[in-house]
Amino acid sequence: MAIKAADVKKLRDMTGAGMMDCKKALVEANGDFDEAVTILRKKGQKLSAKRADRETNEGVVIALVNDDATRGIAINLGCETDFVAKNEDFVSFAKEIATTALSNFPNTKEELLDLSLEGGMKIGDKITEQIGVIGEKLNIGSYEKLESELVVPYIHANYKLGVLLALNQAGEGATQAGKDVAMQVAAMNPVAVDKDDVDSSVVEKEIEIGKELARNEGKPEAILDKIATGRLNKFFGENTLVNQKFVKDGSQTVAKYLTSVQDGLKVKAFKRVQLGS
Repeated sequence: MAIKAADVKKLRDMTGAGMMDCKKALVEANGDFDEAVTILRKKGQKLSAKRADRETNEGVVIALVNDDATRGIAINLGCETDFVAKNEDFVSFAKEIATTALSNFPNTKEELLDLSLEGGMKIGDKITEQIGVIGEKLNIGSYEKLESELVVPYIHANYKLGVLLALNQAGEGATQAGKDVAMQVAAMNPVAVDKDDVDSSVVEKEIEIGKELARNEGKPEAILDKIATGRLNKFFGENTLVNQKFVKDGSQTVAKYLTSVQDGLKVKAFKRVQLGS
């Protein structure tokens, strides 16, 4: 059957697929739009299977909070090339997913993929469809969420890295302080908020490393534990957020900086999402 140019354009607007792909799909579907969309989605599924082993180290990270800044989400929509990552339609698609995630606040990435976008298609199905349109593997690499009295978002390096920071109270100056500390998280990549939040396996590993280093330096066995504890405290100071030196003022820790802004202001949690994660 004859396919009108207007119908091809309509399908392109619906799916984002190329004009020739849309025309072929409409011909195969005998002009049935729903069937044509299904054909394009199946093409995406086939391409997805072929490219399953490809790396998605490019893409964008989007971090958003709701209007009263009590909830935030961060996602990483990955792709294969920087060329696709810089495409406005790809960035808009990532923002649409992020907005849907923020509105529904799912608990897991699997729940996120099962959510429906404005047009009614599930996010997972839309990603599969876009694989066929774009010709690259796409995936949600990471999905994180935080809820607190104040959640501050930060996007670094042109959508390459995003941070969510949860503070225990809002108020004058807290949002700006949160941005400063979120930038610290982006730059310094701490392993935890405070030393008590560090995984026990990491602590054990650092103690063993400290002992072995001291042993190799010829220190007596009787004092290895003491030396290792000292090295562990140094590790905490360099790698836990509130104990790190504040990057904008090295004379104070992050914890002291927050207290100077607002009495009792503390970090409750943070999430750091980076391309490739």
